[in-house]
Order: sequence, then C-alpha cells, then structure tokens
Amino acid sequence: MKIFRILAMLTISLLLFTGCEDDEITNYAFQEISAPTDVTADFDISQDDTGTVTITPSGVGAQTFQIDLGNGETTEIANGESVTTVYDEGEYMVEIVAVGSTGLTSEYNQMLNISFKAPENLVINVDQPDTDPKTITVSATADNATVFDVYFGDMDDEEPAQLMPGESIEHTYEPGVYELTVIARGAGAATLEEDEIIIVPEATDPLKLPITFDMGTVNYAAGTFNGTSYEVVVNPDLSGANTSETNVAAVTNSGAQFEGIAYTLGEPVDFSADSKTITMKVWSDVALPVLLKFEGGVNGERQTEVSTDHGGTGWEVLSFDFATDAIKSFIDGSQGVGEPFVPTGQYSTIVIFIDGPGTTAGTFYIDDIKKGEEAQKDPTVAPDAPTAAQENVFSIFSDVYTDPANINYFPNWGQSTTYEMISLDGDNVIKYDNANYQGIDIGESVDATAFEFVNIAVWSGDYTSIPFFLISSTGENAVNLEVMPNQWNIIQIPLSEFTSQGLDISDVFQFKFDVQPDNGGSFYIDNLYFSNEVLVPPTEPVSAAATPTEPEANVISLFSDAYTNVTVDTWRTDWSDAVYSETTVEGNNIKLYDQLNFVGIETVANQVDASAMTHFHVDYWTGNATAFRVKLVDFGPDAAFDGGDDTEHEIEFTVTPNTWVKLDIPISDFTGLSNTSNIAQYIFSANPTAEATVYIDNVYFHN
Repeated sequence: MKIFRILAMLTISLLLFTGCEDDEITNYAFQEISAPTDVTADFDISQDDTGTVTITPSGVGAQTFQIDLGNGETTEIANGESVTTVYDEGEYMVEIVAVGSTGLTSEYNQMLNISFKAPENLVINVDQPDTDPKTITVSATADNATVFDVYFGDMDDEEPAQLMPGESIEHTYEPGVYELTVIARGAGAATLEEDEIIIVPEATDPLKLPITFDMGTVNYAAGTFNGTSYEVVVNPDLSGANTSETNVAAVTNSGAQFEGIAYTLGEPVDFSADSKTITMKVWSDVALPVLLKFEGGVNGERQTEVSTDHGGTGWEVLSFDFATDAIKSFIDGSQGVGEPFVPTGQYSTIVIFIDGPGTTAGTFYIDDIKKGEEAQKDPTVAPDAPTAAQENVFSIFSDVYTDPANINYFPNWGQSTTYEMISLDGDNVIKYDNANYQGIDIGESVDATAFEFVNIAVWSGDYTSIPFFLISSTGENAVNLEVMPNQWNIIQIPLSEFTSQGLDISDVFQFKFDVQPDNGGSFYIDNLYFSNEVLVPPTEPVSAAATPTEPEANVISLFSDAYTNVTVDTWRTDWSDAVYSETTVEGNNIKLYDQLNFVGIETVANQVDASAMTHFHVDYWTGNATAFRVKLVDFGPDAAFDGGDDTEHEIEFTVTPNTWVKLDIPISDFTGLSNTSNIAQYIFSANPTAEATVYIDNVYFHN
C-alpha cells in the first residue's frame, strides 16, 4: 500500500510538471506486467505447387513477433502483419516469439509439412464427453497434409476453422444433429474430405445435489418469478471462494421484492439424518441477505427456510444450517410463520431469494450447492500436541501447558464473532464463528523478549490468510497466518517479524485476529504459546489422512482403504525415478515414495473412464518437498500410447510440510486434457529433485 501511494504521488508530480507538454507519458508502474497469451498463427497455404505460405501470428498483449521460418529465413513483424515465404517440399519448424510491451515473451512453435502430393488416409478424431456432449474436441491426421479446414455444420455460410496437424480444436453445439466436415490440404491442388455425424442430445438427466452446473447431461433449468432472469454461464470472476473456470448460474434481479429462482429436483433433499447443513457459493459486489427455502415436501412436510448474509466481497461460501437456524416459511392461511422449525423430511424444490425482501437490482452468481458431509468445514481431530518443555514456554491456550488463570478468550470489542470451546479427542480447541475480528486478552502483560517464537495451530475452511496481531503498549503489528484449508496448520512465527515492524514486545497483553474478507466464516485455534525451541518437524506422518466421505457410488478409487479399488497395473513404472515402498499409519495403508524425482502410476490395461467425474483427489504428506506436481495422461479414443490422440496436463502445488494435504482438484483444471475417457497414467513429481520423501493416500476420482 505504501509503494502504491508513493507511485501515485510521483505520477501526480510528473503530471504537474509536464501538464503543458504534448509528449505522451507512459507509466509502466500502472500497467499489468505479463507475457503475451493465446499466441498462435494462421497459415495460408497456396495450393499451386509453389510452396508459398503466408503466416499471420496473433497473441493477446503482443506488440511484435520474432519469427524463425525454419527455412533459413528470420523476420520481425508487428502485431496484425503477415509474412510470406516459399518452401521446398519437406518439414519445417516455424518458431514464433511474441514480445509484449514490457519485453516479456511467449513462444509458439508449429511443425509445417510441405507436400505437393495429394493428402491420403484422412482420419477424424472426435472427443465428445458423456458428461458434456455439447462440447466436442476435434483433431485429425492425414498423410501429406499441411493444414485441415474444419466445418462444424451448425451455421449458414460458415467460414472454416483452421486445424494444424498435432493440434485440436474445441466447439460447442446446441442440441441437434450436425454434419462435421474436415478437409485436408497440402501445398498442391488436391484435397481430401471426410464427414462425421455429431449427435448432441438434450440435457435431460434429473437435477440433484450437489448442483455444480458443469454436467452437460443435467438439465439445470430454473423457474423464475417476480422479475428475475436466469442463465448458466462461465464463471466471470475467478477469485475468492471460486477460482475455477467452470459454469455457474447467473441470477439477475430487476429490483422488485422477493425476486428469486426455484429448482425442481429429480432426487429430493433428505433432512432425516443429523446433517442438515447446505452450503452454496454466491457472488455479489454488494452486501445483502440470501434466503434458501425448501418446498415440495414429499409427504407434505412443512416449508422451511434459512437466511444468511453475504458480505459483498465477490465469491463467498454461504452456509445454511437447517438444524439450528431454520424457521417456518410463509404459507397463505398458515400459522406459525417465523417459528423455529427443524426439518426431518424430504423436499423436492429449492427456492433461492437474493436480497429477498429488498429491492437490490443487479446480476449475482451461484455455484456448488451441496449438502451434508460435503458441506462440513470443521476438524474432526485435534492437532498434534506441542513438545516444547514447560520451562521454555509461556502458554496462552493449550491443554499441554498451564495457561494464565485470568485470560479472556472472548473479550467484548463489539465484534460479530462468536466463541465456542469444543473438545476433539479430549483436547480443547477454540472455535470462532461468524467472524469479522476477534481478540484474546491475556489479563497480564507478558515480556516476550525472553522468547524467540510465537506458535499457533489454525484450522479453517473459509480463510487462507488470517492477519494475526500482537498488541503491546507501543501499538499493534500483524503477520499473516497462511492457512491450508480444512486441515490443521502448525505455524511458528519468529518474534523478529513483529519487532522489525517497530513493536515493543516487552509488555504484550493482547492478541487479535482480523479475518479478510470478514464474511462470517469460521476458524479454529489451539496451542497458542511463546517458546524458545525451534519446532522440529516430524520426519513421517504420526496420524492417518482423514477418511474420505464421498459416497462410493460417486467414486472411482485407485487407492484408499475407504473404497473398493480398481485394478492398477503398477504403482511405480520402470521409467520412474523414485524408491517405492508401502507402509501403514494408524493401521491405514499408505504409499511411500523416497528420493522422489517423478513416479509413474499406470492403469494401461484397465484405463479409467473419468468422463462422468468432476474431481481428482489425492492426499499427500511430506516433510522436505518444496513443490508437488500431479499429472494426468489420457491415451485418447485409440486407447494406445503415442497414438496421436494422447493428451496430458500437469498442475504444480505449493507445499505445506509436515501435515496431510488434501488435494481435491477439479478435472477442468487439467486444461490440457481434451479427453478423460482413457486415463492411463498418473505422474507425481516433487522438488528438490531426487531428494523429496512423499507419502500418498486416497487416490480417486469423484463427482
């Protein structure tokens, strides 16, 4: 923030001193500094046996292109310009470097096959996932082909899309029957054409929880009333609680009271069990209430509703607890409206009011409506107990040590946060809910100069960064607690991080948490204490990974004690670079990879059809890795390695060491996978190369 203010002041000063000049001032401090993206090129092949090719590169944010034509010629052109050259018969690697305004570059390479012979053996490959049959991915192969023209057949006077050998192209249809045409062209006049019929069915599968808006076979239609409009769109804001580029529902209010939408479910929501919590991701840029209502009781159950508040900070996860917060909904002629009511039956209709009785107009977005265990964000076990000796510790809160007698874990500072002391495995932990900010009053000042560290264990399903303040007579200073969601984070902070900000820690008397955004989420703390001992991280997990809770019917498991596993060819291929063994933790089977560079796991003989799955899950534990990567490889419709239709994608994750990390990765994040029906390889890799030790559990797909 200080840097931004200084830059702003300098900019104002420059404007004051140069306001009478005509020269254009470019201030790169306020430009987005990034390399060009979406770099590609169009290749116009002259079909007259001359080998003449015109290349037109393009790229978002590119100013110029440096081109190696592969035939000994190089050139540099501006964005929007083309270059023409002549090739003899043969193969040429065209290398294009896009240069942005800041000098950052991105590269695009394309092998160009120049042949004057007629194309032969044209094969069209179409990937049409069962989960989203409207969207197809097309690739093609042919001998002697330089380029392919693709006509999707769903519009009049269609201009062909260009497809290069080795590449694929994606297209989305409306329901119907279409004739897809691919024309293979070389550098001669002859062409080769093939057609394929594409059938896109209507989305007719019944709607049920969880509602993700990403299953192409599901009918996500909603009823609207009182002026609301509704459509399913791609997430327009990849931030906050929803960073995936997947589909969401857009709900537009006109400004009338009680505008809303209603979903009719093919499978009713059942509140007969203990779990009665619904969560829903909601996007809004203004603070307002969101009301969730259940109607259509299968056996005449009373309508019920819960309202909660959105903070207006973009994507937030809202929780609706029908066990504690539900009331009777309004029904014409019925009594008891507003009375507490705990539903125990089944309901076939979900109604959502954004700003219910209010008149806020605008477009809002919803996603991932879930129930039950999927919606829980609470720890089920306590964190590992600290091991520092009592004489080297001043404890604020821990069952292991003696805490001050007059400490106040919930001083009244006017906060909305609520406080609860709960027990996990006999260990007391503190839960702060409906959070905005929260303090702890020690009751006496502590001379923290006698210590080197302050330690804390933190759990949250809502916050990934929590500002943590020490407060003394000289003021308050904060360090962000970086939190891996839904697991205990054991954090040790050098007190020098506070003293370097000018804080006198000789009389610390309060702590403060100030969550951002203050959207009413929850977090847990335990084992808050000052110490002199550096935490010695364990070299292996002392507890098992959390048991998965997805229903077995929604899972394809490769390895987990919780499910029936499919057949895996090998958990270490002969081309891997790692030492593999098996072990147990608390009776739970674990895969162990030592000296890990990369390891390949294969289901080649029994390839996994994950087209109906939405997520890939793996739990891992490491004490020394600094990066962990997951790669999925699909062998394509021919089900063969290196058959020309293989696709793959790798994702890298920043490591939180010495704790089980749960990765639940949307399959849509593996953007390089154009097919998920023939997944045959799974590759885990880590840094530092050939030094990392990684424990693996619960490897499965789910929806």
